Formats: sequence, C-alpha cells, structure tokens
Amino acid sequence: MAAPCSSGVAPERAAPSSGMYKLEIELRRGHNLAVRDRGGSSDPYVKFKLAGKEVFRSKTIHKNLNPVWDEKVTLIMDSLSEPLYIKVFDYDFGLQDDFMGSAYLYLESLEQQRIPVTLVLKDPQYPDQDLGSLELAVLLTPKDSPIEEQRDPGVCTLLLRRSWKRCNKLFVQTSLTQWRTWRTEPACPAFSCRIIKVNKYNNNFVCVDQQQQSVRLSELHRKSQLWRGIVSIALIEGRNLIPMDPNGLSDPYVKFRLGPQKYRSKTVPKTLSPQWREQFDLHLYEETGGVLELTVWDRDTGRRDDFIGRCQLDLSTLTKEQTHHLELPLEESRGYVVLLVTLTASAHVSIADLSITPLDDLQERREILRRYSFSNFRDVGIVQVKVMRAEGLMAADVTGKSDPFCVLELNNDRLQTHTVYKNLSPEWNKVFTFNVKDIHSVLEVTVFDEDRDRSADFLGKVVIPLLRIRNGEQKGYVLKNKELTGPTKGVIYLEIDVIYNTVKAALRTVVPAEQKYIEEEPKVSKQLLQQNFNRVKRCVMVLISYGTYINSCFEWESAQRSIVSFVLFVVVVWNFELYMLPLALLLLLLWNFFFSSSRETAEMVRKRDSEPKGFMDKLYAIQDVFISVQSALDEVASYGERIKNTVNWTVPFLSWLAITALCLATLLLYLIPLRYLVLAWGVNKFTKKLRDPYMIDNNELLDFLSRVPSDVQVMQHRELKVDPGQSPNKRRRTNLS
Repeated sequence: MAAPCSSGVAPERAAPSSGMYKLEIELRRGHNLAVRDRGGSSDPYVKFKLAGKEVFRSKTIHKNLNPVWDEKVTLIMDSLSEPLYIKVFDYDFGLQDDFMGSAYLYLESLEQQRIPVTLVLKDPQYPDQDLGSLELAVLLTPKDSPIEEQRDPGVCTLLLRRSWKRCNKLFVQTSLTQWRTWRTEPACPAFSCRIIKVNKYNNNFVCVDQQQQSVRLSELHRKSQLWRGIVSIALIEGRNLIPMDPNGLSDPYVKFRLGPQKYRSKTVPKTLSPQWREQFDLHLYEETGGVLELTVWDRDTGRRDDFIGRCQLDLSTLTKEQTHHLELPLEESRGYVVLLVTLTASAHVSIADLSITPLDDLQERREILRRYSFSNFRDVGIVQVKVMRAEGLMAADVTGKSDPFCVLELNNDRLQTHTVYKNLSPEWNKVFTFNVKDIHSVLEVTVFDEDRDRSADFLGKVVIPLLRIRNGEQKGYVLKNKELTGPTKGVIYLEIDVIYNTVKAALRTVVPAEQKYIEEEPKVSKQLLQQNFNRVKRCVMVLISYGTYINSCFEWESAQRSIVSFVLFVVVVWNFELYMLPLALLLLLLWNFFFSSSRETAEMVRKRDSEPKGFMDKLYAIQDVFISVQSALDEVASYGERIKNTVNWTVPFLSWLAITALCLATLLLYLIPLRYLVLAWGVNKFTKKLRDPYMIDNNELLDFLSRVPSDVQVMQHRELKVDPGQSPNKRRRTNLS
C-alpha cells in the first residue's frame, strides 16, 4: 500500500527502471507517533528495507512522539522496481521492540528533483488505526547525472545490486564505535576501493564490490572484530530502589549494553538494596570509549519483568588505567547503582594471514613471554590459533554446496574468518590470537553456513580445552553436533599454540571464573531431566559403593581385609594429627592416578545413555525419574521436618530423650578425650559382627528420627474440634465434604 505524499507525486514513472541510480533520503522528523510505553511515550527509530534486506537504521530518540532525526542516507542501486519499505519501532532494551507502523515509498514514481514526502504510517493488521506520519526529503538521480551533488561527509552511501553478497549477520550489524575505529585505520591497498560512507548514526551497512570481493570481506571482518581496549565493570550494589511487588520489595537485576555487547547480572530476590558483587569485562571498539547503558528490572516468574529504571555512562569522560567508583542515579525513578569501572588497553588480539604468525618469530615469542610476567595479573598468557581448512562439510544449500565461515570463541572473546563461497572443503589460512585470562578456558570453534536472507546455518562445532593443547601440532578435529554428543560431517584442521605463566594461571584458578555475558534461560526438558537424574544417580552410586566397601570391613566378609583395616584404624586414631586430613586426600588422588582401573569414561557413559529406546521405554524411564525424584524429595523434607519438630517439642517424650542423650554426650566429651571415644566406637563396630554374627545392623540416630513425626504426619494426627451446634447428620456431611 503506497503512502500518501505531500508533494503529490504522480503515479506515472518519472525515470526508467534500469541503469544505475543514486537515491538520497533525508529522514527529517515524525509527527504524532503511536504510544508504546507505559509512560505515555515511545522511543522511536526507523528502518529502511529494500528487497527484504535492511539498508539503514536511524538513531533512537528517547521519550518523544514527535522525534527529529535529521539523518541522511544515500543508496546506489541498479533497479527501481522494488519499493522502499519503511518501518518504525519503539526501542525496548532487553525486550522485543514494539511495532509502530510502516509505509512504502515507490521509487519508480519519484521525480528527479528534491521533493518533500510525508508518509502516513499504517499497521496492516489494523488499517484504521492512526499511527502518525514521517517527514522525508527524497532526491533520485541517475548515477552519472551532473545533478549529483558533492558528497556530504555525514552521509551513508550503500551500493545495492541484485547480485550483492551480504556480510555475515553476526558482524554486519556493527556499532558506531566500530565504524569510528575503522576510520582511524591506515588505508590498505586491498581495501582502498570506494565502498562505504557511513552515516554517523547508522548501525547497519552493506559491503559490496564487483572486484576483489572476498578480499574486501576478509578485511572488513578483520577490522570489525578487533577491539582497542577492555572496560572492566564491577557491579557492587543498588540503593533505595522502588518496590515493584505486592510485598513492598523487588527482585532486581541489571542489564548492561555497550554497542552490540550485552550482559545480564544475577537476580537478588526480595530486596530494595541488592548486593550483586559481580565482575565482568566488555570490549571497547573505539579509543574514545562509548556509552554504557544500564537498565534495572524486577524479575517476575511467569510474566513480563517490570522496568525499574535506567541510566547511562559516557566512557569517554573516564580516565584510562584508573578505577572509578561511580554512583549512578536512575533516570526514571529513585535509586542508585554503584559500579567500579576501569578502562584498560587491549594487549594482544589480532587476525592475520598464515604468513604472519607472531609466535613463529623467536624475538616476538620472547617479547610475549616477557609481557605475561608478574607485572600484570589480568591475563595469564596468549593462544594462537591457525585455522587452516576444513574437509567434507555438510551441504546446507539446495545446490549441494555451502558458504562456510568459522567462528572462534574463548569465553566472551569472539573472532571469525571470512566466508568461502560454494565450497565443502574451504581453505581459510588465517591466524587468530587471543588473550588468555583463565588457562582452564575452552576454545570453541564453530563452522556456519552463510545465508543471505536468514541467520547462519550450523555445520559443526568442536571444543578444545586449552590445557589439552599440544603446541605446534597440526591436527584434524572431527566436527560435532550442537549438543556436542556425537559427530557430524566434516573435519577442521587447526594448529594451536598456548603460552602462559604457570604461577599466574595457578593463582587465577582460585578466583571466580568469567561468566558468559548473556546466559540462555533454562527450559523444561524431560530428556534433560532424565540425563541430570542419571548423572546424580551415578555420583550417589559411587558414594554408595565406597560405603559398601567400608561396611564390608565391619562385616568381616574378608578376614584379611578386615584385620588390615582394623589395625590401620587403631594406628591412625591413636596417632592422629591434623595434617593427616590433607595427606589422606593426597594419597587418594595418587592412588587413583596410578592404580584406578574402574573409572568409567565419558564415552562409555554417552554410549550407554544414547542407546536406542522405544516409546514405551522412554515413557517408563521418565516415570521412574519422576518417582525417584519425588521419593528423594519426600525423604529429605521428612528428615528436615523431624529435626525441627524435635527442637520444637512436638513430641515432648522424644525431646526429653534427646536432652538426656545430649547431656550424656556432653559429659563424656568433657571427661574423656575424643581420641578414646572414636577408638571405642571403632572397636565396637569392628567386633560387633564377631560378638553376635546374627545381629541386624542399624543406625541409632536415624532410628530415633524415624520416631519423630514429620509435618505431614503432625497434620494427619491432629484432632478436629467438634462443633456443638451441629447435629450428628450435618456433622457427618461436613466431615465427608
């Protein structure tokens, strides 16, 4: 549906629909836009789409129904047959943006002069609803026309062709900070073509060229991924937040955003002054910093979370290499958020061709070793990954080919290769370097298939713990599925080198590990429930096997083993010192290292858990899991309630009995050393079977607790009071109901 225009553009064509054209659009302002926020306002921004692809996105104007953008974009295209689709959204940080209306601008009807255009916004589902309008200024000229004006340094020029290749979705939506960083890079001969002039507020662009396209895409990806510094944020606490729940409290958490990067804190329940005490790092893509956005939310289970407030921090105002203690007031409500923020320079992150490998140069290697000395405890080392090639990948396109690219992730650091089009055995030949903050981190290498009109398709993945890497060894890794439980098609060839400081790595082991910026919300899964139950069951069975082995010594199942155990017990208890506790754990670790042959490998567990089962087998397995979990929870809750009821004098006789036993234990511990008591207990356990072979073993404490009623039993034992005003028949009917 074409939107009405104030200029009265005629429907007949004013320009032929073939050839190269330059379309200049000035997004001026909006009028009476729709209300989408609770405060009676909106945070509007505008998207331009052409042939289903986003070509421009405006900045966001907060809390304004009559926003003024004054932004310009220039599109160069070879066809006017496709209309320009304009959509307006309300920005909601952390949530899905709300639709505010759309309109079409038909390019074939434009005149070759600058004309003002007013587009009436409509919702296709509710065509009668008034959503306001947009005011534009549009100029369409042939590409080589003398009317073409001098370029404005603030204008975005995009080349749109029917044969263009879109940069990968993961990195094509790049922030303003990244673009400014690129502008400061020295010119590269392989990238010296006139490709893009980006509007200073534009967050989306397209990289296209008719020649050396793969080289340009590779250089574009390289520049877009390298960060200039690190912003370390310690979220300390919140103060005097507003209550959002009926109980007068909140369950607050904080969302952070810096460009395309996001982080979500943990939720602190039932408080207005939460103590988060979290630390995380974000990347800086421009030397001047950027704007850090914070929003505070109240977590509500089962419904949409409540918005508490927001604040912003301009990082360019902070001094680098210095920790800043900040108390940021929330803009839309009362309360403060307390942060510690530190800006530091990035040490060693790079993408290079295979011919440029830093660790192959001995002088560079020595310099890296010196850099990771004890002067800086933030990073413990460096990892260099050579991504050679892949073979036998899965065909993801209908042509029987794929457009593979490779993504490397180390904690929250992420880099990627360029795309090799129409190939199942691509060769990337790239070298990536990462800073290692934790030597126990895992390098994730994922291969995707690039698609023009949707998100990338998964082809395979491999995870490599850094401590398992053998330096300088070129190795082929079989790709796994998304769950990393089985193989998929393809092999990727990598050569990895890790250099780290052992002492610093050991010290970093005892500090909290780095968490992912945004963790996925847990989902209910019967299969995952059964898998986790089996894992817990295996751990419990190991403890039970140890207990059974110890009990067999008391039962004299093997006379030789029981005699040795008894002598060892007497010697250890008689000569016990505190240093024997870590010594015992040390001996256990050494025993398992040298002699243990009963350890079940993860592969054996995986094979056993992945055995094919029929529908009824799966149904019975899930039923068994639920019954077992239900029984275990009942057992744990019952014993906890019985301990509580013993202290609460629910059964006075048992409470007096407990007092007597505790007085006797106190007297014995006061008069007799603990060493003698433990020795007497052990002698009794070892000789009980010899004194009475037919004695039934028992646990006196559990036997005592089994006599104490749980809360469920207390309710069942409670007597109902008789109402004297009711007749026997009415009383009977009331009891039955």
